[in-house]
Amino acid sequence: MRIGVDLGGTKTEAIALASDSVIAARRRVATPREYGGTLDAIVRLVAELESETGRSGTVGVGIPGVVTRATGLVKNANSTWLNGRPLQADLESRLSRPVRVANDANCFALSEASDGGGRGYETVFGVILGTGVGGGIAIRRRIHDGPNQIAGEWGHNPLPWMTDEERAAAPPCYCGKAGCIETFLSGPGFERDHALHSGTPRSSHEIVRAAGAGDLHAIQVLKRYHDRLARGLAGVINILDPDVVVLGGGMSNLPNLAPAVSALLPRFVFSDAVETKVVSNLHGDSSGVRGAAWLWPA
Repeated sequence: MRIGVDLGGTKTEAIALASDSVIAARRRVATPREYGGTLDAIVRLVAELESETGRSGTVGVGIPGVVTRATGLVKNANSTWLNGRPLQADLESRLSRPVRVANDANCFALSEASDGGGRGYETVFGVILGTGVGGGIAIRRRIHDGPNQIAGEWGHNPLPWMTDEERAAAPPCYCGKAGCIETFLSGPGFERDHALHSGTPRSSHEIVRAAGAGDLHAIQVLKRYHDRLARGLAGVINILDPDVVVLGGGMSNLPNLAPAVSALLPRFVFSDAVETKVVSNLHGDSSGVRGAAWLWPA
């Protein structure tokens, strides 16, 4: 049995896979926003899954950052309480077994490349559009993370082809820079854009409902989001040239997002035709946790 844990900014989900596709048990809890509580939550979830199934399992964990090979410490996590911590070593000590830890976007890409929206394609770019913005690359159903373990981290590049308005209002990012793609395309960035232009704070769900009811500000926010996502992905396509881009994370649930962005890509991609497909994920919120379980072979 393989256990996967997806450590998100707001929720932590764990599943037990009895085979490649059969989920034997599942748990989900709110993510504690401090390190000791995070360790406790993961250990408790693993214990509950093993108690329910009556079996022990390997453990893979997807995190919003990476464990560096050189130091064994977490870096680049937007769940900042993980940074500089020996998460993998502490989990191995608490669970009394080896634990594999990978970037959550890489886990998402692995899952969708294996039997999701990217199935059958050689090079898959998996996109996380949520509390943060990340990306992962799977080539022939294997994670590609690179020597610096940052392959796919498109969210911390500047938004391409900024307008004067975007440049003037470029939001600061937790990474220390300003105008990162993440600050525009994350859920908080989407809500910030609406508040900036309308003067009215609204949640992402409220903005979508307002757009459906004909609210002009909300409609324009969605249009800007489509345009910015197309620009951001065009930069990725110009460098990586993937076969398919699979959209994931809470913001991927915006209505008609994949076709809207696909229609805009030819404006920005350096090619006379854009063959790269942009598709929705198949496994929804479960894709990352499935990929975490698959960090261990069957």
